[in-house]
Amino acid sequence: MTDDPTSSPTAQALTGIRVLDLSRVLAGPWATQILGDLGAEVIKIEKPGAGDDTRGWGPPWLEDGEGNATRESAYFLCANRSKRSVTIDMAQPEGQALIRRLAAQSDVVIENFKVGGLKRYGLDHESLAALNPRLVYCSITGFGQDGPEAGRAGYDFMIQGMSGLMSVTGSPEAEPQKIGVALVDVLTGLNAAIAVLAALQQRERTGRGQHIDVALFDVAMASLANQALNFLVGGTAPRRLGNAHPNIVPYQAFETADGHLILAVGNDAQFARFCRIADLPDIAGDARFATNAGRVAERDLLIPIVAAALKRQTTGEWLAMLDAAGIPAGPINTIAQAFAEPQAIARGLAMNLPHALGGLAPGVRSPLRLSDSPIGGPLAPPTLGQDTEFVLESVLGLSAQERDRLRGAGII
Repeated sequence: MTDDPTSSPTAQALTGIRVLDLSRVLAGPWATQILGDLGAEVIKIEKPGAGDDTRGWGPPWLEDGEGNATRESAYFLCANRSKRSVTIDMAQPEGQALIRRLAAQSDVVIENFKVGGLKRYGLDHESLAALNPRLVYCSITGFGQDGPEAGRAGYDFMIQGMSGLMSVTGSPEAEPQKIGVALVDVLTGLNAAIAVLAALQQRERTGRGQHIDVALFDVAMASLANQALNFLVGGTAPRRLGNAHPNIVPYQAFETADGHLILAVGNDAQFARFCRIADLPDIAGDARFATNAGRVAERDLLIPIVAAALKRQTTGEWLAMLDAAGIPAGPINTIAQAFAEPQAIARGLAMNLPHALGGLAPGVRSPLRLSDSPIGGPLAPPTLGQDTEFVLESVLGLSAQERDRLRGAGII
């Protein structure tokens, strides 16, 4: 619903789509960042003086052009590029009215308040859909819009535990572990973005928007993938296997002469080739290990033999031989080493964006690569309220005098 969307073949995929972002922290902002990367105009509404909670989740802090630390946290930077920040106090009636006016001129609203939390402000789906029947309204919550837990707040760590994800993560000898990033939030953001794109396509046929209900708990359960089906089909809850795989053997981390590597044998032919280069002729000819099903059944017997073989040479030597033989394997990098990988450098995965405070804001390039509508130059994450004047004037047509009055009243 932005003005004059270009029809140029180089236009971004979502050029002409306006997204009103009422979310904060990670799952919602991750979804809106994806939409922004794809060309949507994303207007992020933040509370005056405070903003998104994650603005204060540091250190580390971004440095300005003079090398001085700002109050822009790395956490905020990770999920808020390609957006405009507008500060409006939705607790005040005039602030609510401004947000409703923006919603009336938007294609999408994404929010992650508790169920019913926006109704008292007149910013819930029912209220905004009455103003704009074409509006796609996405609600992200911990447990969804219904069910006995619907009213509870949900957090990634808590959901990792409740969903069973932690029960299959970590060493069998240690306590259950969470994943090293807030992956349920990230996956929820991805699912929300997918749902929004589907709803926009549906709107092309029907002319109507709809309400999308995305829950962290649902996403975490759905993301159990093969482990969920291992239980539903086999009837036994999967256990923690450390770095081993429940359905494929050998498929785990192993120690080498100077470190570790990941060996990911995916089929019987790869296993036969591995046995040849690892000088394990007896294992290659043993019928017990000829099939993956047999190797899974005899995991406890096979793994020590493979582990002993891999200790004979260095990680580099093994990786060269395994790659030459077409056997999937790789190093266990630190994040610094991952960004230094030739492939990461060639693909330009680390990027720097000019920031409003001076200097450059680091970021990680979007993994979405579209041949006919490539992702253009994304905007650096905005400072708090950076675009309030621009949006209120260009979208709502508010005069300088009216903006001054609203600022004086603490509404913007």
